[in-house]
Amino acid sequence: MKKNSSILVLAVWLLVWLSPVYCLAEQGPMEQLRPTLSKLTSLLADPQLRGDEHKVKRRAQIMDSIRSGFDFEEMCQRILGQTWNKISPDERVLFTELMTKLLENVYIGKLENYSGQTIGYVNERVKGDRAQVSTLIEDDKLQIPVHYIMSLDNGKWMVYDINIEGVSLVRNYMQQFKSIIRKDDFEGLIKVLQEKNRSFEIES
Repeated sequence: MKKNSSILVLAVWLLVWLSPVYCLAEQGPMEQLRPTLSKLTSLLADPQLRGDEHKVKRRAQIMDSIRSGFDFEEMCQRILGQTWNKISPDERVLFTELMTKLLENVYIGKLENYSGQTIGYVNERVKGDRAQVSTLIEDDKLQIPVHYIMSLDNGKWMVYDINIEGVSLVRNYMQQFKSIIRKDDFEGLIKVLQEKNRSFEIES
């Protein structure tokens, strides 16, 4: 009897812990991306978070919501390419932190001008553990195509690249950083990122 009870407890435990992953796996990349973007637009539209006096709080909440659907480590790995394999674990952590901060300063800074634009979901394309979700940002009569490139990790689809009007975020930074690394090595790239983030802090 005791043995049967133990098996029952184990079965229930597995059901509780594995069912969320199973449910996520049943959802396609578009359905998993929707809540992240919905939360983002809600935060941007929240009147209680507007204004420079709420900038720190607003940015923190926005980044928390984005991290639930964006894989910044894979994004950074792809941006560095072969250099990622040559640097130490601590250097990878440092680069990811600096790069994530730069993306926050550059892209979240632009998003903070949000004024009610709508996001239309066009389609999704899935190939193995990779996918592309295509959306349209509609602003008055202007339509901007934005494609989210995603990978499947433990049953969850995560964004690792964004393609806006044919320009890949990863490829764009990859090309910029290659020339810096070629000239000043990885240490030179770190200095560039630190200086760039520092300049944003001074401006704000």
